[in-house]
Amino acid sequence: MNDLEPTGDLQHPVVRRETCSLAAVRRIAAMLNQDPDKWSEGDLLPRGWQFILLGADTKRSELREDGFPGLGVSLPDLGLPRLMLGGRTVHYNGDIQIGTVLRRESRIQKLTRKETASGPMAFVTVAHALHAAKGQDPVLVETQNYILLGSRPASRKSTNSAAVMPPGATKLILPDETLLFQYSALGFNSHKIHLDRNFARETEGFPDLVVNGGLATLLLTEFLRLELKGAFTSLTAKHVAPLLCGCPISLWGERQDDAWLLRAFDDNGVLAVDIEARS
Repeated sequence: MNDLEPTGDLQHPVVRRETCSLAAVRRIAAMLNQDPDKWSEGDLLPRGWQFILLGADTKRSELREDGFPGLGVSLPDLGLPRLMLGGRTVHYNGDIQIGTVLRRESRIQKLTRKETASGPMAFVTVAHALHAAKGQDPVLVETQNYILLGSRPASRKSTNSAAVMPPGATKLILPDETLLFQYSALGFNSHKIHLDRNFARETEGFPDLVVNGGLATLLLTEFLRLELKGAFTSLTAKHVAPLLCGCPISLWGERQDDAWLLRAFDDNGVLAVDIEARS
């Protein structure tokens, strides 16, 4: 395993101004089938909705071949065409008011290459910090972990092993093309795996469009906020299996000591997303 030397973006953050606009917040509510008129400027942004502030603004001519707009910072060309989200961590030092202008600092925190029996791969950790005012500590820090891979194998392994869903509160969600499109548009994520069925099937080898990892996380944090009436100041999410468009997702949650355990299972009962949210 090889850590790359900390040069360029590994040292210096990319700084952007982001506005937590009421219009974007209302559109998230509409996407989630909630009343958009509930929200006004000055209200606190629900925790989990910050994805609208972390999108890239990559020009269309500079997109990766898979359509992914990047990580908010320039990524070295490692010759690895496939990208997957492995997980994320989020730490909240406070809340964001709707209508606030924030300073976003994004940097590649770590980039590691590894040689495996299946070929080369790389792990990229991107850190985003949102500051409500100049000089203040960040109100939110989010790190996203990505895996870069070479061309897919001739056949993609599928698992039919069903997990036993533990007892606790559950909710069923059916993700469709409209939900995937709206989430992708709000986050300016044009990765073809979420939007182009032919690409998902023929290039990546999935049976259908893949549900965005961030969308699955959002569905779980909304389940916690609205159904379980829970709150959190940090979360760690791991993505361990894909969720597919048109296939029901079972959301599960349970309080254990000072943490909420949140999980998403696919229609075969396979664990796909595992979150620990701490209050």
